[in-house]
Amino acid sequence: MKHLISFFIRYVPRKYLQLFSHWVLKVLAIFYKGNKVTCPVCDHSFRKFLPYGRKARSNALCPNCLSLERHRLMWLFLKRETNFFDKQLEVLHIAPEICFINTFEAIHKEGYITADIESPLAKVKLDVHKMPFEQDQFDVVFCNHVLEHVEDDRKAMLEIYRVLRPGGFAILQIPLFYPLRDTTYENPAITSAKERERAFGQSDHVRMYGRDYSDRLKAAGFKVDENRYIEKMPVGEVKKYALPFDEPVFYCVK
Repeated sequence: MKHLISFFIRYVPRKYLQLFSHWVLKVLAIFYKGNKVTCPVCDHSFRKFLPYGRKARSNALCPNCLSLERHRLMWLFLKRETNFFDKQLEVLHIAPEICFINTFEAIHKEGYITADIESPLAKVKLDVHKMPFEQDQFDVVFCNHVLEHVEDDRKAMLEIYRVLRPGGFAILQIPLFYPLRDTTYENPAITSAKERERAFGQSDHVRMYGRDYSDRLKAAGFKVDENRYIEKMPVGEVKKYALPFDEPVFYCVK
């Protein structure tokens, strides 16, 4: 199963995976029935989660809603540490994850805007370097595992800051490759897929973030809380939800 999933992730275009993979995985979910792990996003339990990743991680992907470890962590953080589920907000969700879309839209209704440069799941097509929104338009912005792909991440950060209202927050997750570098590594001369995978961890990445990621966000104007929420949680709960032990939540306030 690990090799099969890794093959599809590596060679099937992302937009087709987004359109069709959830139907296939719902069938697989029948064979994973159990109660050892629970997805807090969809509230379904299984004997284990599916493997996922180009180098597949065990116990990672919920076969019902397609949440990964980072999505389950973000869900719990939003539920317990913010007002996101308590009232209707203006929300911009860049590169929307399928596990969140229906629930977020049900809560925030027409105020919930999904956007992406190519995703068939998104309502608005946009370039994150120059977004077609007014200044101070949104209460919340999500932009997860995007900034490592874009040409100019600092410009994208400034754009996210621009469209966020004062007092609003953004969650801006990125992949973390341990041991972390002291400074972010990027080299525009590296253009081939094979060289990018070797240098940046994935063939479509253009940088590998280091410990200075929070400093880059602060330079855009954000007050950054590199929140180690998982350290507040009981170990049993971390295992039950199969959460990432080594990923902080980058909670950024304007």
